Amino acid sequence: MHAPTVYLAGFDVFRPDAVSQGERLKACCAAQGWQGLYPLDNALPEGLQGLAAARWICEANLALIRRADAVLANLNHFRGAEPDSGTAFEVGFAVALGKPVVGYLDDGRTLREQLGGAQDADGLTVEDFGLPLNLMLACTAHLVVGDARAGLQALSYRFRNRP
Repeated sequence: MHAPTVYLAGFDVFRPDAVSQGERLKACCAAQGWQGLYPLDNALPEGLQGLAAARWICEANLALIRRADAVLANLNHFRGAEPDSGTAFEVGFAVALGKPVVGYLDDGRTLREQLGGAQDADGLTVEDFGLPLNLMLACTAHLVVGDARAGLQALSYRFRNRP
């Protein structure tokens, strides 16, 4: 029997050590009986640039999500007070495909606690559902406060015990 596959969504691909971070994440997956699928496993064909390269990356990542049995998403803040928008899209895509999704984050405080009240710095209302992320992520992905290892543990439990 083969190990179940998990797509590793997140802004880790933008880190200076993105390739080695991917190897660390995949090793963590292997230690828990998963085969990790990391976006940088796909090598961009030589000569592709600009929009053609962006489209190729998008399609390659969507194919990995389709291939995966589940998704583990790094939903920590990225370039501001929200998760990476690409990762949020990938979570939604996986949910639409009916795949189990677990998101991990460092800060489990409510959005209002994180942003300091009922309005953000621009005067926009901060939702008040007692959740650490926007309700569309918090209600569709199982959230875990902790690191990728904690997320994988939760994913393993949910995957083994799904209906």
